[in-house]
Amino acid sequence: MNAPLSHARLKPRPLYEEVAELLRQRIFAAKQGDMEPGAWIDELKLAQEYGISRTPLREAIKVLAAEGLVTMKMRRGAYVTEVNAKDLYDVFHLMAVLEADAAASVAKNATAEQLKELESLHQQLEKSTKDRVKFFQLNEAFHVKLLDIANNRWAGQMVADLRKVMKLNRAQSLLKAGRIEESLAEHAAIMVALKKRDAAAAQVAMRSHIESGQEAAA
Repeated sequence: MNAPLSHARLKPRPLYEEVAELLRQRIFAAKQGDMEPGAWIDELKLAQEYGISRTPLREAIKVLAAEGLVTMKMRRGAYVTEVNAKDLYDVFHLMAVLEADAAASVAKNATAEQLKELESLHQQLEKSTKDRVKFFQLNEAFHVKLLDIANNRWAGQMVADLRKVMKLNRAQSLLKAGRIEESLAEHAAIMVALKKRDAAAAQVAMRSHIESGQEAAA
């Protein structure tokens, strides 16, 4: 007899997925000499450190390579991806297209309750301007929620991967003087357009917001 579906959902994550998440977080929080952009990934050392074989480690590295966080070099192994100015431009350009389209969709199709969820996140942003870390987390949560409401899983998946690559840029745009205040004002403009159900204005406001983030990250 097959196990109930509820039991199937409780299966533990494959080891390589757990390892991929550990490596992903190390890359995002890279310290000099450990998983910084351009660093060679020492498979043997990591396997010993985590107490695993190299098979799940290599599978984890393949996952990160598919996300753009790791670059595979012929006969040289895996390296943490280095992000240059063109990479950042391309990432922000695609994010602007996808998220502007999502904002237009939300303006047209979101329920009143869904708009309240976005408004709640925006209000939390307004109260977090003195805490950069919290503001950054809430800012990302706002964008994730908007994409979730837009209900285009392909766009959501693409933006999630683009944001991972964006995090490789150590000069985070929200750390620039005055950027938090600018970002908050841009979010306010997005919310005004969404609540007015003005798809065109929401699209323009979101694109402007992403492009402003690009300029701050340059």
